[in-house]
Amino acid sequence: MSNTKDLTLLGAKADIPQTYDKSVLESFENAHPDRDYMVTLRCPEFTTLCPITGQPDFATMLINYIPAKRMVESKSLKLYLFGFRNHGDFHEDVTNIIMNDLVELMQPKYIEVKGVFVPRGGIAIHPFANWANPDYGYADIAARRLFEQLETE
Repeated sequence: MSNTKDLTLLGAKADIPQTYDKSVLESFENAHPDRDYMVTLRCPEFTTLCPITGQPDFATMLINYIPAKRMVESKSLKLYLFGFRNHGDFHEDVTNIIMNDLVELMQPKYIEVKGVFVPRGGIAIHPFANWANPDYGYADIAARRLFEQLETE
């Protein structure tokens, strides 16, 4: 595959990041930029630290995106997410940071990131952030999806 020539982590032994570092993320060319399709990445082993107590927080991070010209390479995403293990941020911040970094990396047509955090202290927090690239006309879907995430039970 010629569109993977710039990937440095795939197939190689890589050091596990000890802190948040967006430069770990790598992307490759979308082989089907003329077609809209959804890529779903389910990351069930996400951990981060509470910035106040230092206690670990566990979550499943759900990432859905419609690629434009670039796609995130999954091993680099895994290493990037590992970097949050020693990083202290609130659930809402981590979710938005991940989305912002992926937008910067890929400039997708549409992206959404949801953190399904394990309850701590009797409260479950499920932050959701999304973004629609203004060049592709997904603003209505982004607004609708934002409110579809409301949990009523």
